[in-house]
Amino acid sequence: MNTALFNSKLKTFGLLPIGNGQTDPVNGPHYKEFIKILYLPIGYKIRVDFSIYETYQPTFLFISPSQYLEIETAGQEKGYFIFYNRDFYCIQIHDQEVACDGLLFNNIKNMPKVEISEDEQAFFECLLKEMIQEFKLNDSSLEEMVRTYLKQLLIRATRSWKRQHLNEAVTGQHSDLEFFRQFTRLVEEHYKSKHTVADYADFLCMQPKTITHKFNRLRLPQPNEVIKNRIILEAKRLLAHTRLTAKEIAYELGFNDPAYFSRLFMTKTGESPSGFRSHFLSKE
Repeated sequence: MNTALFNSKLKTFGLLPIGNGQTDPVNGPHYKEFIKILYLPIGYKIRVDFSIYETYQPTFLFISPSQYLEIETAGQEKGYFIFYNRDFYCIQIHDQEVACDGLLFNNIKNMPKVEISEDEQAFFECLLKEMIQEFKLNDSSLEEMVRTYLKQLLIRATRSWKRQHLNEAVTGQHSDLEFFRQFTRLVEEHYKSKHTVADYADFLCMQPKTITHKFNRLRLPQPNEVIKNRIILEAKRLLAHTRLTAKEIAYELGFNDPAYFSRLFMTKTGESPSGFRSHFLSKE
């Protein structure tokens, strides 16, 4: 693979083509720690955690470091794989809504996919070509230019994600949309230690019932379910991709009572932790 790579001190950004015969490195552990963006033409089949996505038109997928990624089938046309770390571009340094924990990554709906219209396709493909050209120039301004292109990509993709995954009433109310994003970020940061709506109400300086009312207005699942779903998703990842026991996973996720954790897992999935692991491994 011809990887365009920027690596300076703690900052890393890379861009590489993918397609038939060029997926193995992406599927391996090498890029696990990075924030990842895939731009895929028609004909790709991708696993993100426990969901399968197929591309019927040009599509972006936005993958956080905590998520499991595998390209199961590559299409005939070349796609692109972008990876970067938080030091290169993230909320603490740059923007909020479009940054590494914005709407595209770790969102409440757990939907990493943005489909690209014909009108948008020309813009995004031009942007990717400009990134590649910057690496060929290898000018002293490479870092800032690539970061600028990345920001444009994220802004435009965020707009498309809103149109595709949020209803018009939500997208028209900035305060509700900001709350949606903020709650998602807090759950992602604290789900291992904070398990109740009251915990997040304290972070947000509001009453738990106020959070529930906002979720009802946003037509989202109840906040308690959002928290539990994030915990169960992590439990599934650990059961599928590590050798930790159910008891060890319970402690890892902040449960002092492993039996309670197992009951919660059974309630949410219909399987015991050991049953889920056996079922997953048998399919593999």
